[in-house]
Amino acid sequence: MKLTIEPLDFERDCRLLHAWVTHPRSAFWMMQDATLDDVRREYGAIVADPHHDVFLGRADGRPAFLVETYDPGRSPLADLPEFRPGDLGMHVLVGPPEGGPLPGFTTQVFAAVLEHCFADPAVRRVVVEPDVDNAAIRVKNVAAGFVELREVAVPGKTAMLSVCTREAYELATGATAPHLTPALMERAHRHLVAKAIGEYAHERLVTPEPDESRPGWWSLTAGTSSYSFSARVHPLEHWVVDADSIDPAPDAQAFVAELAPALGIPDQLLPTYLEEIASTLAAAAWKLRHRRIPVAELVDADYQTIEAAMTEGHPAFVANNGRIGFGLDDYQAFAPETGEPVRLHWLAARRAVTRLTLGAGRTEEELYDGELARSTRERFHARLRGLGLDPADYLFLPVHPWQWVNKLAVTFAPDLARRDLVHLGAGDDEHRPQQSIRTFFNQSRPERHYVKTALAIQNMGFLRGLSPAYMEATPAINDWVAATVEADPELRSTGFTVLRELAAIGYTGDAFHRHAGPSPYRKLVAALWRESPVPQLGAGERPATMASLLHRDADGDALVTALIKASPVDAATWVRGYLRAYLRPLVHCLYAYDLAFMPHGENLVLVLRDHVPVRALMKDIGEEVAVMGSLPLPPEVERIRGAFPDDVKALAIHTDVFDGVLRFVGAILAEDGVLGSDEFWGLVRATIEEHLADHPELADAAAHYDLLRPSFRHSCLNRLQLRNTLQMVDLADQAESLIFAGTLANPVARR
Repeated sequence: MKLTIEPLDFERDCRLLHAWVTHPRSAFWMMQDATLDDVRREYGAIVADPHHDVFLGRADGRPAFLVETYDPGRSPLADLPEFRPGDLGMHVLVGPPEGGPLPGFTTQVFAAVLEHCFADPAVRRVVVEPDVDNAAIRVKNVAAGFVELREVAVPGKTAMLSVCTREAYELATGATAPHLTPALMERAHRHLVAKAIGEYAHERLVTPEPDESRPGWWSLTAGTSSYSFSARVHPLEHWVVDADSIDPAPDAQAFVAELAPALGIPDQLLPTYLEEIASTLAAAAWKLRHRRIPVAELVDADYQTIEAAMTEGHPAFVANNGRIGFGLDDYQAFAPETGEPVRLHWLAARRAVTRLTLGAGRTEEELYDGELARSTRERFHARLRGLGLDPADYLFLPVHPWQWVNKLAVTFAPDLARRDLVHLGAGDDEHRPQQSIRTFFNQSRPERHYVKTALAIQNMGFLRGLSPAYMEATPAINDWVAATVEADPELRSTGFTVLRELAAIGYTGDAFHRHAGPSPYRKLVAALWRESPVPQLGAGERPATMASLLHRDADGDALVTALIKASPVDAATWVRGYLRAYLRPLVHCLYAYDLAFMPHGENLVLVLRDHVPVRALMKDIGEEVAVMGSLPLPPEVERIRGAFPDDVKALAIHTDVFDGVLRFVGAILAEDGVLGSDEFWGLVRATIEEHLADHPELADAAAHYDLLRPSFRHSCLNRLQLRNTLQMVDLADQAESLIFAGTLANPVARR
């Protein structure tokens, strides 16, 4: 039997409702003596109420039941203390059956009604208040997952207040992937295709055509399909596409496949990219279903609550949640947006075939004393002694739980059997995965270091391993960068600092190091430790990932807008403070040292005071920093020197800051009516000019980089992933891997 639910047609259905509510079996509806006019008045008021809705249910097309939903907080029950945000009230009336009762029909109706209620991702619980004497309906409520809370007095009856949570509903229905519903997946498709249109158009892979008959509307042909949509274009050719406007309703995988020739996806890699698109859709649906934290709750939220609330992934990459290798259980256990605590596993790695490098002045004992409780280390030692091994012959190496189960216990089975590696079990501290997915924040002891682990999943153009050979210089590089930053008066004045990677460890005793050439297999057993921002915070300061400035919640509200409104300053002052904390130090490092970072949202921690950014902490230094000039470097740091063409050097600001971060922030503020684009980019230009006015000794460097030139080369990220989704760039020669699409007009150009 097919059950459907549709909005009530009041004029058409009024007589039908009168027959139903006055039927003897509807006694608990309390309208036995109602006239047709009474029903007309009652349901006319409901239809007119924006907080109360009424629906008609059909069975195989025949009218069969009535559904009402309402906001309990705006009902006669509003004062009850049990109500929470996300509650939805519900009434259901099954019409008199034609030809006698149909066994199991009411149960089917209940299931359809609850599915209808929970189809709205904002609904966390369904609330009902049946008459305490209505035993039959109370039994069905409990069977459907409702919990009876208590008796309450409501007009005309004593009711049994009952609630059904999403979790209880799903348990009762046996749902194993409740986020994979048509409604949520349609929203995920629309969001991803809107982003794809915007970013592919930004990179000039597709060219939407304006609709001359409808200002603000565009069309795009993809293969044999044609789409229309409304959109606005902001500086730096930044498209904001209205997802709900896309017609016809899009399928993200079909959209990509139709565009594959124009996107330049190699035939042999199209299935891999489509898998990453599917995984990104699945993650989006999961977030819509489970991770609906309104921006209002994030304005004052703690560091890790904000981190787990991020829903977009990388703002520019379309396939940004690939995570190929994770199953559903892995996703729920280890994805940062699930917010689940993780206990890292530990290996003992034979010292003779393991590299541990430490920052200046640090010792092995100091590292492990700070990261492992004495009782934990004693447990590890006991495990080794129990195997007849000397703990002094081993180093301790943290690994991702997924990595242990799926890679190390299998791919490195010979190493474990000969005791070059020994599994020591899970550690005692609970960690939280960060947006970079393989980096962990210590939730049990926030002052302890971040831990970055190797993770052999394919995500956003790379297998997420860590190279022991490459990381050997990481602590020395971090020491040099930190010392350079700390010694500079300008950087000290802005509060700009780096979170140093203090130690790196990697196992090299495997067959892949001994008998084969370089490959991802050499990057599977390694980790590093990075400073936590928590010990660096002052009174009244709180940290937040800079990625949060690009975040919109499920209702479309932007966190950056909410922060500005919550702050004691106006929007221009807020943006000026943000640019002083973020942009000015990066410009100074470029001018003074030819030093470039990779300062995207997840690589930078903003420190807020009274909701205003006051300084910035840069992280991920060892892999993503470069010196682009002749500045003298210690031999062990020489690896970070790069040879770049002059027109590429300035992209450290033009691409990585302007195009990679500020075009999104500026567009959000313009879309929300907080700060116009001209004023926003004027503040960016003023920040650069004010820095030079304060540092006339850097005039030659400023002229060389010429950040205020009319245009700059348009370096494209999606083009890299589309060309080779398995390895976007050669990390040893990233400049040669870049793909350009002409030039972009510089929004801060001199006028």
